Order: sequence, then structure tokens, then C-alpha cells
Amino acid sequence: MSSLPQSSPTRSASTHSASTQGAAGSARRPRTPVVDTACAEAVDLAREAAQDTAGPGQVGEHLGLRAEGDRVVTHYFECLDPAYAGWQWAVTVTRASRAKVVTVSECVLLPGDDALLAPPWVPWLERLRPGDLGPGDLLPTAPDDARLAPGYTQVDDESAEREAQWEPGLGRVRVLSQEGRDEAATRWYEGVGGPRAPIAASAPAQCSTCGFYVALAGELRKMFGVCANEYAPDDGRVVSADHGCGAHSEAVSLPAVSEHGPPIIDELGYEVLPSPARVEDAAPAEEDAAEVEVAVSEVEDAATLDEEALGHS
Repeated sequence: MSSLPQSSPTRSASTHSASTQGAAGSARRPRTPVVDTACAEAVDLAREAAQDTAGPGQVGEHLGLRAEGDRVVTHYFECLDPAYAGWQWAVTVTRASRAKVVTVSECVLLPGDDALLAPPWVPWLERLRPGDLGPGDLLPTAPDDARLAPGYTQVDDESAEREAQWEPGLGRVRVLSQEGRDEAATRWYEGVGGPRAPIAASAPAQCSTCGFYVALAGELRKMFGVCANEYAPDDGRVVSADHGCGAHSEAVSLPAVSEHGPPIIDELGYEVLPSPARVEDAAPAEEDAAEVEVAVSEVEDAATLDEEALGHS
């Protein structure tokens, strides 16, 4: 008996795996669309569509084309509008399968490499700079602001200040006297960092409840601290605990993403005006009333003349 040729199971498995990987790799490879001849030759059709959209004399020379997919080609034309220098008219044409008629899919104006574009939009919260906040302004603070943390998470025995370990005058020849501290406290409290400052009058809350408020050391910590909010007008300055500004950490919540204001033109409201028919009906009534008044006035004048004649007689 002749033995039939047998292949190794390991070799067969490896060969099948290699062929499967090759098929999968070829399936993942993107296929470059082929330029359809009929769509590529439809330059006049694309130009006519661009002229219908842009107007006469606004479409320049043909700049080129690009295949978008099967039987889909986009033609590019120069835009001659002075307000859109560097822009291009993009007209996409297509045709159905096994059809010879090419139709226009869309026509849009796209910026070219030399087009003048507006700068990238930046949210107002990122446009804000230190010093922009004024009296009456409110600065929202994000819930996940990296500069703030819950109070119970910032407890550290090594960095916590303890009055028992505070040694006045250590390493200094002289320190601030009680009188000097009182004068400084009075000056700070009555100055721009006190509660009677214009910006504090319109503040939503006091600095003592703000997350950016850093209390001073020693006896002054009971009344004063330093502002650590870079967007606040008092950043890096001594402020009283009852001072305030619109950059309070808990002032307001973040607004919506949209910054669109209310419409300037009210297209939903209406005014009640009299109809022309009512105006015409009212005009004869007014004329009749005027004639009645004239008649009454003439009768009164005649009666007055009669009384005067009788009196003379």
C-alpha cells in the first residue's frame, strides 16, 4: 500500500495563521479612490454651479480636482471676490452607478492656504487676565479648579502652624511692637483691602470664606490674610477677613458653554394697531361731532346777542 502524503499539523496551522493575518492586513489597508473620468470631465458643469452660487464674475480659473470616493469628484475654482482672497469654490459632482449623467452634489466656499481666517476662538474664561476684574464683576470658579481643594484634604501636621511653636524675634534684633501692629492693622483695615472698599461693597461674600484667602501668622491672622487668586485685583496683597471681591472661590457656578446673548430684534412680539376700516369709520364720526360743536356754539352766540339786545331796550 502506498502511503498518502501527509502534512504536518503544526505547519498547516502556521500557514493558515499567516494567510489569515495577510488577509486581515490587506482588509485594513485603505483603498485610494479612483478618479472617475466622467466626473473629472464635468468642469463646465461644476463652474456653472459655482457661478450660480457666487454670482457672475466671482469664479476664476479651475485649480484642480480631487476624488472623494467612487464616482465622486470635487472641482476647485479660484474665488475672485475681494473679500475672500485666497478662498476657493469647491464643487462636488457625482453620478450613479452605470449612469452617464453627472450631477452636482454640493457647492461650498473653502479657505485655501493663503486665506485670511479669524483667530481660533478662545473661551472667555481663558481670555480673562489678571487685573480684568472690577467692582461688581463676578468670576466663576470651576468645581475641579486645581488651585482649590476641600478643606479636610489640606490638613498636614508638618506644615500646620501652631502658636505654641511660634517664637517672636528669632534671629532678628527687633520685631514689630504692639503699637506698630495696631497702626498697620488700622491702615490696612481702612485702606483698599478693607471692608469699605468699593469692590468689597458689591462682593458676593467675604474673604474669610474664600479658598484663596491665606491667613497671616501671629495675632494678625484673626483679621487679615493675603489674597492668592491671580485674577483678583488684590492678588498678593493684604486684605481683611471681611473684605471681598467678585473673584470669590464660591461666588457663582460656571455658565453654560454657549455665550449667545438674547436676540436684539424681537421677532415674536407684536403690536395691536387699528385696522384701516376702523380708521375710516372713525373719521366721519369725528367730523359729525365737530359739526355738532359748531352748531351748539352758534346757538349760544345767538342767545347771548338776544339777551344783550333785551337789556339795552
